[in-house]
Amino acid sequence: MTRVQTGTIGVLLTTLALNCAALAGEKTAWRLFVSDHSEPIVNVIDLLKQEKIETFATKAPARLYRSKTGRTVLAVQRGADLVTAIDSGISFEDHGDHGDIKVKPPRLLGVEIAGKQPSHVVEYGVEIAIFFDGEGRARIASERMILESKSVLRETAAGVPHHGVAVANDRYTLISEPNVRNSDELPIGIKIVDKSGTQIGGVHSCPDLHGEATSGNILVFSCATGLLVASMDGSAPQVKHLPYAAALPSGKTTTMLGGRGLQYFLGNYGSNKVVLMEPTDVEPFRLVTLPMRRVDFTVDPVRAKFAYVFTEDGRLHRLDVITGKLDGSLRVTEPYSMDGHWNDPRPRLAVAGDMVVVTDPARGVVALVDTMSLTKAGEITVGGRPFNIVAVGGSGQTHDD
Repeated sequence: MTRVQTGTIGVLLTTLALNCAALAGEKTAWRLFVSDHSEPIVNVIDLLKQEKIETFATKAPARLYRSKTGRTVLAVQRGADLVTAIDSGISFEDHGDHGDIKVKPPRLLGVEIAGKQPSHVVEYGVEIAIFFDGEGRARIASERMILESKSVLRETAAGVPHHGVAVANDRYTLISEPNVRNSDELPIGIKIVDKSGTQIGGVHSCPDLHGEATSGNILVFSCATGLLVASMDGSAPQVKHLPYAAALPSGKTTTMLGGRGLQYFLGNYGSNKVVLMEPTDVEPFRLVTLPMRRVDFTVDPVRAKFAYVFTEDGRLHRLDVITGKLDGSLRVTEPYSMDGHWNDPRPRLAVAGDMVVVTDPARGVVALVDTMSLTKAGEITVGGRPFNIVAVGGSGQTHDD
């Protein structure tokens, strides 16, 4: 190749790069998916425009779960024995030095996973396990299959109906062991089965098992006696028991969330406390006492040191997970007493970019709170009784074709 040809190619490549850079732009998009407490609908809200853009009909009021990528929202309808898949319309593609964002209208994917009394949904790696309490079994799929409107990948064998959970990877499934004397009681442990359904080893004891979460490469289940800490990265899952610290008051964790960016777990512990759990730390449990009874809590996926707790007096509290202390609070709604039925319509939380979003079922709105200043940033009218909520979105580059 001659020097002239080389120079010409260099000029062409430089021109192409400049043109691509000129066509690239930055875009931010956030959507809120909000199910109604009483009506079988899921509302979709454009957070930046602060307006409702879509309403999807379901067969029963739904509890919502978002995938880790945010591309998929699952509407779990226990009252209709059905899980419905929704394409959020927001997706990201990693290009190393930057990420691209694509924004399309949200849509129903046409995927409905049927089974008796669907409950816990757990995503681990590329596998999503949905446990069906009425069958004592899990149906396992991948997000890619769901987005391609394909059926589930596999199922575990049917067992004794119970309120259970399953976590799967491409080789093994960890699944709850029911209390065979009384299946209405919570499970008594976790067993490991391979893809053929063969059990590996014995049952790992976990009395009153309820609650699971992942943070980094650690998976935990909550028990009456402490935590089961599992690793699924090796040739076979490794499971060990971590007892509650003797200094903790009587109680247990039944709902947990895993930290993002920092490896920790946040769980309930009694009606007016939460507990920070770091299984690899010398002192793995730190108790945080709240000023009132707890309604809901969530972790911040962007500002890793923060989590948020909503209490029955209508206040949102910011929790610094490093110091283990509340460092600010704001009155957001009227009081919501925790007396009454456990499933009465009460606020739920989600984090969307720089906002904490709080559903307010009594007023039919979602309230917006700035995460850093803890000041009100407006509200969006939804109507009905907005209840369960997940947020999907972020920022990325766009390219004009």
